This record gives sequence, C-alpha cells and structure tokens, in this order.
Amino acid sequence: MSSAEQSKRTRTIGMPSAAALVVANMIGAGVFTTSGFSLADLGAREPVLLAWLVGGVLALFGALSYAALATRFPESGGEYLFLSRTIHPMAGFLAGWVSLLAGFTAPIAAAALGLQAYLAGSVEGNLRPEWLGTAAIALAGIMHGLRLREGVWVQNFAVALKLVLIFGFIGFGATMLPDSLPESSGFSGVRLDAFAVTLVWISFAYSGWNAAVYLAGEVRDPERNLPRSLVMGTLTVVVLYLGLNTVFLYAAPVSALAGKANIGAIAAEALGGVGLRRAVTGIVALALFTSISSMVMAGPRVYAKMAEDGLFPRLFRSDGEVPRAAIAAQTLAAIAVLWTTTLASLFSYIGFTLGISAATTVIGLIRLRIREGAEAVPIPGYPFIPVVFVVSTLGAAGFMVARQPAQAGLGLLTALAGIPIYLLLSRRRPQS
Repeated sequence: MSSAEQSKRTRTIGMPSAAALVVANMIGAGVFTTSGFSLADLGAREPVLLAWLVGGVLALFGALSYAALATRFPESGGEYLFLSRTIHPMAGFLAGWVSLLAGFTAPIAAAALGLQAYLAGSVEGNLRPEWLGTAAIALAGIMHGLRLREGVWVQNFAVALKLVLIFGFIGFGATMLPDSLPESSGFSGVRLDAFAVTLVWISFAYSGWNAAVYLAGEVRDPERNLPRSLVMGTLTVVVLYLGLNTVFLYAAPVSALAGKANIGAIAAEALGGVGLRRAVTGIVALALFTSISSMVMAGPRVYAKMAEDGLFPRLFRSDGEVPRAAIAAQTLAAIAVLWTTTLASLFSYIGFTLGISAATTVIGLIRLRIREGAEAVPIPGYPFIPVVFVVSTLGAAGFMVARQPAQAGLGLLTALAGIPIYLLLSRRRPQS
C-alpha cells in the first residue's frame, strides 16, 4: 500500500467532527463554575463579562495562530509536535509532558469535579460524589478505547444535542431575566491584578480551542479542514459563553452567586424554579461529560506521538485504530487527580500552565515565520494577532505569579520536572 493510500485510510475525521471536538473540549467545567469564583474576586458583573469577552478574543487569536501551525505541520501531536519543529525537541517534550499533567489529566479531573458539584444533590444514599466523576471518566475511556468511528459518532451527537439545549436555555433565560436587581458596583474598585487572575481562570474555560490539532494526523484534508474547524469551533463557543454568562450573572443578586461553583443551577432556579434548575443540571451534566470525552479522545494522541518518536514508552504507541494503552493511562491518571484535589485549586494551576505552553507555541510560530517567510507560513493578521496573544497571555500569567505564587510555582515545577526525564529518554532513544 502506498503512503498516500495509507494516509487516506488513517484520515477518517471530517471538518464537522473536528469542529465538534473543539466545541466539546472547550465547553467544560469552566463556563459553568468560573463566574461564581470571579464574582467573589471582582465583586461586580461588568468586569466579569468583560473578562469573558477579552478571553474570547484571545482564544480566537490563539486559534488563528494554531491554524497556521496546523497548516504547516498537519500531523497529530499538538504543542509537542509544533515546539519540536519550531524551537527544539526538548521544548516539544516539555509541552507534551505539560499536556500529560496540566493539559488533559487535570482538566479531565476538573470537568469531573464540576459534574459532581452539579449532580451531587441529585444522588440519594451515602455514595461519595467522587464516584460520579470516576464513572464518567471510565465511561469515556471505554468509549474511545474500543473503536474510533463509533466514539466519534457518539461524540458528535452529544455535542449537537448540547449546543441545542444550551442555546435554548440562553434564549429562554434572556426572556425570564428580572426587570431589576440590586445595583452592581461596575468597574469601580476593580484591581488590575485581580482582573488578570480572573482572565487566567477564564483562559482555562476557553482552553480547548486547539483541540483539533491533537488529532491532525487523522483529519481529512488537514490543510483546509483544520484551520476551519479551529476558527468555527472557537467562534461558536465565544458567542455561547457570552450569552450564557449574561444569563447567569443577571439572573440573581451578586451575593447569591459569588463564590458558588454551581452558578448555573442557582441562576436557573432563580429564573424558573426547581424544574428549570433540574433541567439545567441535566444540560450541564451532558456538557461536562462531552468535555471529559473529548479530552480522553485527544490527549492520548499526544502521548502516542511521543512514543512513536522514542520519547515515551513504546507501550503508548497507537495500536491500530486507537492508542488504547495511552487512553487507559489517561483515564487512570485523571481518576487519581479527581480523588486528590479541589476544583478551585485546579483552575489557577491549569490556566497558568496551559497559558505558558500556548504562548511558547505561538512564539515558535513567529520564529518559524521569520525563518521560512510569509509565503511558507501565512499567518492571519501578522504580526498583530500572534504578538497580542503572546503578550496578553504572558502578562496575565505574570500577574498570577505575584498574586498566587503557589499555583504558579506548581505550574512551573510541572514543566521543569520534565527536563531530567527528557535528558534520560533522549539518551536511550535510537538515533534516526
């Protein structure tokens, strides 16, 4: 079989499925929980909504930048592949190492914790809520560990249903918003460092705009379909997030929402009573499960690519249609984190760590553009879009270092811990 025929057989994911993966990966625990924590920090609705708008613009800038990289390198692997090609193999390995811990394992656990926060009150008996999240992660692992095509079908159907239900809630909720609420303090007294940290949290809620690049080697016509899936998926989620958070924030007084993880359920009950709260709880549960599912599907492709390059144990290479060993390892790691951490602590850690990784990747894109020229590496809005993304992301991360040094230090430690592992594995790797 020729290499072209082999590539055609392995590229089975179309543009709609790739865009659905982006949407599923983005709509997770963050949008249904972050605004409650942000209200407690900023004290008013207006700066929280502004942070969601700014975060959406940065996510779109990131998607446009990654689209350029995906067009240049249409293979699976995400940041690991991009940084290995644009900066140095060790930079790529560290990005893959970060993906293992902060890029997928921690976000999967965060989505499962969010699922628990919404469903815990609906489960009777003495069952610990951690078992709800464990069951969701295990089900996603089984679904994607069996066959690719069936897992994609289930994922696409669930994402389509999720979008219909969420946009339906936004439309209904907008008509039910109260005519008056206690006045919000607006932007008065909002500190820049607090806004920057909120932006880091919100960047976690938007994380996933790059999801399709992790399966780029399985996408048909990647030079055309990958950029479209990244941009279309991201734009859809930005519109949805702004509408959803407007309904959440104006459904009830700030005092009823601030600091609450289940802000969506509280807002729904304020608008339509217990019945609407139960309906929204079901929508959130579906959204969080599809988020878990999409990350269990995407993350192991990074580890499989690293294994193929000799920088991860050979066990994790793709086994025919799906990388089963990598999926099993991802599932077990996420369940372990689920049982040992809290939701709020994960937001800061994930947002900071993934922000640094994404900014470094876009720096690699700029370096590639300088090295190969505009014709080989066309970038929309160059240099404005990639430079604004890098400066804004690193700036918010810098504020977080000053305000929450423990979580930022843990993120940096995660990346640095990969250096000795890379040096050890690179010495053992067969030279090609």
